[in-house]
Amino acid sequence: MKNLTWNMFANIKNGQMLKKPFIIQPRKKFCASFLDILWDEGFILGYKVSNKNFNNFKIFLKYHKGQPVINSIVTITKPSLRVYYKLSQLWKIKINNELLIVSTTKGLLTLENCKKFRVGGEPFLLIR
Repeated sequence: MKNLTWNMFANIKNGQMLKKPFIIQPRKKFCASFLDILWDEGFILGYKVSNKNFNNFKIFLKYHKGQPVINSIVTITKPSLRVYYKLSQLWKIKINNELLIVSTTKGLLTLENCKKFRVGGEPFLLIR
């Protein structure tokens, strides 16, 4: 299941490099949670269920002055090597103009929300 999320982020990264206006991605509930966070944080314009195939998402990519908003996507945890951070480890992370998405017991959260709700978890991505 989680391989679809890594595939989705590879597609987003490649679509941004090719300056595509949108990409098509298989529709999964877990992927929708990631897309909600990206939309809330302003990294994508939005997404919707495709009109042609209801099993796909149409993800609209965002650009600023012709440059992609997402410069790089770094995967922290991988299918072959899982990484988990306690709350004390998350407090030591200082990031500016970046987004860290963490899978917790309360669902997918950003780093700021993890600190706010005082939970640790598995960090997935660092988006710049």
